[in-house]
Amino acid sequence: MNPWVRAGARIAAMIAAVYVTASLVAGATLAQLALHPERRLPPAPPAWLHAPVDDVSIRAADGVPLRAWYIDAAHPNGAAVILLHGMADSREGVGGYAFTFLHNGYNVLLPDSRAHGSGGGAIATYGVLERDDVRRWAAWLRPHTPGCEYLFGESMGAAIAIQASAVTPGLCAVVAESAFATFREIANDRIAQFTGLGLWFPRTLGAPARELAFLYADVRFHVDLTGASPLAAIRQSRVPTLLICGTADDNIPMRHSQELFRAGASHSELWIVQGARHTGAANVNPAEFERRVVGWFEQHNRPL
Repeated sequence: MNPWVRAGARIAAMIAAVYVTASLVAGATLAQLALHPERRLPPAPPAWLHAPVDDVSIRAADGVPLRAWYIDAAHPNGAAVILLHGMADSREGVGGYAFTFLHNGYNVLLPDSRAHGSGGGAIATYGVLERDDVRRWAAWLRPHTPGCEYLFGESMGAAIAIQASAVTPGLCAVVAESAFATFREIANDRIAQFTGLGLWFPRTLGAPARELAFLYADVRFHVDLTGASPLAAIRQSRVPTLLICGTADDNIPMRHSQELFRAGASHSELWIVQGARHTGAANVNPAEFERRVVGWFEQHNRPL
């Protein structure tokens, strides 16, 4: 064989070996980071809520303890909202929304998602397990709520809310701000953001690392993260869903909400907020945010 050909074959083999090894290491690292987000323990209930707060708990289907704050409105309208926080956050992170809903007569429940805050569980699964956790919280809340039950979530919590809507009976409506469409697509965004190479990279050369991350999570932790799919859930669910996204969101780009709206157009509405960053619609125009969100709930006051 020509020595130049042999040298080229050896170089190609070395490059292939490095590529495979790098993909394996990157895949395992991606999976570990996704499954084990930073945990922030919630402090005492915010004093500015000016309302008695009950610490409540339930057990998930796999026995994991789940904890939440429950607050009755001073002038209840008979309805309640479950508030779902984002990744690496806790129930405290959605406390500001609690004030808005309490002011409008809604009782509120603020759970810590599993592997977040004081929630049990070793791993976060972005809806694979959490959708049933929310279903169980809704069942716990039902005796406390003669009227409608609603879900409000932001970021990861928004994605979980949409997935929970497909398995939770008796919901009247959902509001989801800055949700991802599928876990595979948000994984593409995270890889693109981390590498600075754009979406072409995770969709081509980086795809093996992404798929190996899914395989690692499945084999090592027995969880199929590809099952975290608000897109599939919104197609299945018929619960009225208000999708909110911002034009300046560089965390979960608005194309995710737009794709969700196209899939659930028969029972959804999309509000695109000009200039809003990630979960920042309320910061851009607080009065309009309250009008639209509370109005959505008031408009849909009967469970499916």
